[in-house]
Amino acid sequence: MSDKIILPDIGEGIDQVEISEISVSIGDKVTKDDIGLIIETEKASMEIPISVDGVIKEVLINNGDNISPGTEIFIIEKLNETEPTLNETEPTKKETLENRKVDESKTQLIDSKILETKSNNSLEKEQTKKKPVSASPSVRRFARELGCELGLISGTGAKGRITKDDVQNFIKTKLNEEKSFSPSIGFQLPSTDFSKFGDIEYQTLNKIRKISGQRLQTAWNTIPHVTQFDEADITALEKLRKLLNNSKSKSSPKMSYLPFIMKAIVKALKDFPEFNSSLNATGESLIIKKYFHIGIAVDTPNGLIVPVIRDINKKSIPEIAVELEDLSIRAKDKKIKPDELTGGCFTISSLGGISGTAFTPIVNPPEVAILGVSRTKWEPVYNGSEFKPRLILPLSLSYDHRVIDGADAARFTKLLSSLMADIEKIPGLDLY
Repeated sequence: MSDKIILPDIGEGIDQVEISEISVSIGDKVTKDDIGLIIETEKASMEIPISVDGVIKEVLINNGDNISPGTEIFIIEKLNETEPTLNETEPTKKETLENRKVDESKTQLIDSKILETKSNNSLEKEQTKKKPVSASPSVRRFARELGCELGLISGTGAKGRITKDDVQNFIKTKLNEEKSFSPSIGFQLPSTDFSKFGDIEYQTLNKIRKISGQRLQTAWNTIPHVTQFDEADITALEKLRKLLNNSKSKSSPKMSYLPFIMKAIVKALKDFPEFNSSLNATGESLIIKKYFHIGIAVDTPNGLIVPVIRDINKKSIPEIAVELEDLSIRAKDKKIKPDELTGGCFTISSLGGISGTAFTPIVNPPEVAILGVSRTKWEPVYNGSEFKPRLILPLSLSYDHRVIDGADAARFTKLLSSLMADIEKIPGLDLY
């Protein structure tokens, strides 16, 4: 008996995703929770596990397809069924291919009706994507890594087989055809053939980088950004952090400054509620939020994503530390859930583990402020009688000037600095 496997509901009203990689092939034996495919939403990549044990009998989707939750993706024959012999398998494959050809013909017929009003170029593109392609596994992998749809490439190899050179030439042609980089502001980059100056290499952006780039550009162009720079003396906090790390169990995550910063931000958001707001659709009213969900920018191989920790005001420092580590690991492993990327009130972007003294983070709409945290540094500070070494944490607060005035931004960072210097001032600070 065979099971039809569907794409599960991935939450938060997401009705369409793009398939970036199919991890199984026909004939593969799989067990429950093996990775079947990798999908990309507008915010993250994530792995979709197989839900049953069995053998892959049919793959119903292709790389690059845009599909919805509930779409059939695989047909799997359960392992506890009697496995067919080789002779029994061949007709089944033939029958499956014939059925798929019929289904594809129906799909093309339906598509042609839908696309009658579209341009010839759009119609040609849709039909081209559906044609079968001939390419080696290494070429398919190469095209997948570059985000290139093989169905759009004409092969120059034997019998129309697509080669690596075909993929490279296709990408080069498309990039040379690209005229406008920033259509939202009417800005055009000049078309320059950089290869005449020396060797070059084309790297296609993945979906996450494309989407995040567009959103950052929109945010930068539509939000009047101002950045307030400040510093916090965290000498006492550093002693406490080391004490907590020395006394923690082996299974507990290493304590960073971030849980304390998040707790301090909650206090500051309560004192300055306009920082915990969003403009309504008309831009005439503020929506003040009574909850405290804070996003953390995570650097992943696929680009920057911002998972959100909810209800910071209700969690202890160790609980926040555990959740931070969990979200960071799963974000890098493409295991983050879509609903963990939404609902944030305020975002932190920390470059403290790398380098730098200050930077200008871009506000993450519909939020109205974001805090940048840079690398700590020891500095001699005069206390009125002598210089003492103090550990200084640089802070960079970017904000939407339509909502927040400069004076309030200065008060906000001043409060943060004082809370970080004396964490006993932070209400509800539970260290255990």
